[in-house]
Parts: sequence; C-alpha cells; structure tokens
Amino acid sequence: MDKTERLFAVMDALRRHRQPVTAAKLAEEQGVSVRTMYRDVQTLVGLGAPIDGEAGVGYMLKPGFFLPPLMFTPEELEALVLGARWVGAQPDDGLGAAAKNALAKIATASPEDLRDRINDTGLWPVAVWNANSRQPMPVLGQVRLAMRTEKALRIAYQDESGNASERTIWPVQLAYYEGKQTIAAWCCLRTAFRNFRTDRIAELSVTEERYGKRRAVLEREWRESWDGGWYHRDPAQS
Repeated sequence: MDKTERLFAVMDALRRHRQPVTAAKLAEEQGVSVRTMYRDVQTLVGLGAPIDGEAGVGYMLKPGFFLPPLMFTPEELEALVLGARWVGAQPDDGLGAAAKNALAKIATASPEDLRDRINDTGLWPVAVWNANSRQPMPVLGQVRLAMRTEKALRIAYQDESGNASERTIWPVQLAYYEGKQTIAAWCCLRTAFRNFRTDRIAELSVTEERYGKRRAVLEREWRESWDGGWYHRDPAQS
C-alpha cells in the first residue's frame, strides 16, 4: 500500500470510530509503526483534514465532515450490493426502498459510473418467501421509528399458546431473521427485558411517552442481562 492509499485508509478508519482512537490503535489496524501513524495524521491535518486530538490522547474527525467520493474495491461493492438486496427482500418496505436509493446514490456519486457493475455482481440473497408470498409489515417501520425517537410502543400481543396481553415496551433492538423478526425490548408490564415476535403483534402504536432511560443505556443493560445473545423463549409466558 502506497502513502496515498494509506492516508485514505486512515481517514476511513477515523470515520468508523465515534470516540477518539489512539495512534497505537490506528497503527495496529493499518499495519504500520506508531511513528508512521503520527506522521500520517500530521500530513492529513496539513492537507486540511479536520482531525481533533493529539498524540497520547487520541484522534477523531470533527462532526459533519464528508469524504469525497472514493473508488470501491470489487469486494466492497459486492458486499454493498448483496447487503442492499438482502434488505430489499425483507418485508420492511421502508428499508427496502432506502437500500435501493442508497445503491443509486453510490453509483452516481462515485467517480466511475457503477450502475453496470452493481447490476452484474452475480450475488443474490435467497429469501424464504417469493414476490407473491411476501407481505409487507408496516410495524417494522414503526419499531424503527420508536428506537430512533426513544418513544414507547403500545402493543397487543399474543403468545404461542394464544394468551393475549397489552403492554408498553421500550424497543432496544430489532433482529431480522429469515421469515420472522424479533424485538428485544424493556417490557413495562414485566419490568424486565423480553423478546417479541412481530408476527404475534396484533396491534401496535407509537406513543408520545419517552423511554425511562436512554436507549444506549438500555442496550448495555440488555447485553449484560442476556450476555449479548437473543433469548428465544416467548416473553408472554411470564
């Protein structure tokens, strides 16, 4: 990798990190010495890159900075296309449309017109449903909205035994499995974390009630509670 490629790679690495990252960490990621990383950061700063931080503390890009369009490697483009097509196969019409729009923006914003390459990657996800059996699930968009705005959801839920209940939940995560989706949430009825299958939600509405905690805090507590995994027992049985 020459110096120009390395500088672009350092900028990509800084963009991935939301918190200050040390020169030692960046050097390890890029496979260079810490001294080289110090020089690369200083070079980038001299070229006008808005990098905050200092040696021994950490570096990060200032908010609002956008890199100019870059070329994609074949593997990067294939990953983007496959991921976008998998999203488009899910019953979440909002995310599906967003994935198509994102690919279109990537194709036209790049120095090279990528539309032909995007249409000819040869990679397609295999979904458990086809175009005729796939039914859109508007509740997925509402769950994503609730997580973004940290607004509680009111749901009417039915467990696998047919027992019905009404609950207020604070969604923390939304998992997309093949053929089903699961919401990990704080259940105000049980005062504990529970999982809810979206196909068992009879009614759902986004309320104006705020979460009792920030979602980031709830996510940490959820991961500690379940050791980072998804718990599969139906929540309405307890």
